[in-house]
Amino acid sequence: MKTDNISLPCTRVAFVLFLLIFGSGCINQQTKNKVHKTENVIVVVIDGPRYSETWGDPNHTYLPRLANDLAPHGVYYTEFYNNGPTYTNAGHSAITTGNYQEIDNSGKELAQNPSFFQYWLKNSRESEFKAWVVTSKDKLEILSDCQDSAWQGTYNPSVNSGVGGLGVGSGYRHDSATMERVLDVMATHHPKLMLVNFREPDRSGHKKNWEGYLQGIRDTDQYVYELYQFIQQDSIYAGKTSLFITNDHGRHLDDVKNGFFSHGCSCDGCRHINLFAFGPDFKQGHIEKMKREQIDIPATIAYLLGFDMPTGQGDVMSELFQ
Repeated sequence: MKTDNISLPCTRVAFVLFLLIFGSGCINQQTKNKVHKTENVIVVVIDGPRYSETWGDPNHTYLPRLANDLAPHGVYYTEFYNNGPTYTNAGHSAITTGNYQEIDNSGKELAQNPSFFQYWLKNSRESEFKAWVVTSKDKLEILSDCQDSAWQGTYNPSVNSGVGGLGVGSGYRHDSATMERVLDVMATHHPKLMLVNFREPDRSGHKKNWEGYLQGIRDTDQYVYELYQFIQQDSIYAGKTSLFITNDHGRHLDDVKNGFFSHGCSCDGCRHINLFAFGPDFKQGHIEKMKREQIDIPATIAYLLGFDMPTGQGDVMSELFQ
């Protein structure tokens, strides 16, 4: 009896310890694999506007669609930054890999680290036609791969970049052609993960065309609205899709170097950029003042879609969520 009296409490203790250890593991696993309503993510990168002509303009003169039609349904950030090199390929690779890197800006160098496309394709085991890179700038074909020997040439998304979708060397195509291709890919393949690049207003800025620069902001604002409408009207995307609209970089302030003509330094004009996020898991009609940066986008995407991205350096933007 004495032995039995001792063994019974021990058994209970062991059982409690089992519950604590095993139960904790289950809770952690459930937290890690937390299910969100989001099943699809689309990232739109509008190339090179300044914050002062976009969300930083209190009248939102050149963003009528975003400010009036989309803002009531999502979150826009007043303090979002590129804290790395402020040029096209570096900005885009930060958004896809979660790392800042000095990188050749002509399309001759891949990012060092794997992208959210590669991590997601490996984790999901989906076809490459469920992940797409569609860009006006041919040099952004690089976003489909990386230098890491363990990843290079594997789990690559489908890509359509530049004139005719032929990639590096084909030249930049008009954004209207890219928009047509985006809608075609979405209707045909219904990708679950996608990045879109529009060359404007960066192209007009480099041409020193102020009116063209402003028109580029207006045009991309309209393209984003058309994309939003497609999502809302498509039975596969509606209610299941998160949309991130951001920039790769800004432009010099008027009193820095050659002003809006170019970019690439650490002035606030080059670093302070835009982010608007819409999705079924996010707050609605919210203005977010927390300071965030490009590398937080892939961390948030990984969290939404339930995969790990260990090489990314960003943080999940938890304040986005309802």
